[in-house]
Amino acid sequence: MQTRRLGNTGLELTTVGLGTWAIGGPWQFGWGPQDDDEAVAAVLKALDMGINWIDTAPAYGIGHSEELVGRALKQTSQKPIIATKCGILGNEKREKVTCLKKESIRKECLDSLKRLGIDVIDLYQMHWPDPDEDVEEGWEEMAKLKDEGLVRYIGVSNFTVGHLQRVRKIHEVASLQPPYSMLHRECEAELLGYCAENNIGVVAYSPMQRGLLTGKFNAEKLAALDPGDHRRKHRDFQEPQFTATLELVEQLKEIAQRRGRTCAQLAISWVLRRAEITAAIVGARNPAQIKETAPAADWSLNEEDIREIEVLLAERQAKIP
Repeated sequence: MQTRRLGNTGLELTTVGLGTWAIGGPWQFGWGPQDDDEAVAAVLKALDMGINWIDTAPAYGIGHSEELVGRALKQTSQKPIIATKCGILGNEKREKVTCLKKESIRKECLDSLKRLGIDVIDLYQMHWPDPDEDVEEGWEEMAKLKDEGLVRYIGVSNFTVGHLQRVRKIHEVASLQPPYSMLHRECEAELLGYCAENNIGVVAYSPMQRGLLTGKFNAEKLAALDPGDHRRKHRDFQEPQFTATLELVEQLKEIAQRRGRTCAQLAISWVLRRAEITAAIVGARNPAQIKETAPAADWSLNEEDIREIEVLLAERQAKIP
């Protein structure tokens, strides 16, 4: 499986990494109920497929995703690169609570290490720059954790260029984790160029846009989502975006089929077409899902495909007021 160097670090990441947001189970931004055994099996299948890194966070299921990753690690001799995050806690209602105070960041790190069953976190990321006034305090503590050897590299998620500039005055940034897919290209405007200029790795999340670009989503599936699935309230699943996206996907399927690939693989490969992107975080809730998507790491769209997709994306955008 292809690998790319993560920014200024010594980490070589496979271009597809396993995302574990959904397997955490219910919380404010969860994906509905999850079978834990299926989740563990998905992690192990990802490693078997050649994926060498896993992205998780204590927010996912309020610690449960990390626990499941830790459970999987106990069942394999492989030692994948582990990336997790800090800055989001959960209350008694399983709602997110943001905190970047130094004491909280340190406790989160120690709790994550325990849940994961590891001695060092390879990549520790600030999940959101929230509260904004505490970004520097949280980043300073993350740098201390790195100096102490509890984490190897520190990065950020959901940051603007302005936020990156602020924290880089304190300590270099190993990586940025932005949302990036055919439907959400905001990071192309400024972030990707800034990261390239400053040797900051980029790991894109939601390349399949929460399942919309897999070719397996339709109105019936949307209606059948668990009441606790956060996608029910997300704007991409509202009209007119939803129908316009489904029409786009039918056209994308034709391109994928010509290449002997699935629509999900095409969506991931499209994200990886950019040289600034180190890797894409690909979520999976069971072994079959990662078995399908992992091969996207080893093929590339050609220029004709990319041009054709650009036309289709413009047509979709024209349908949305």
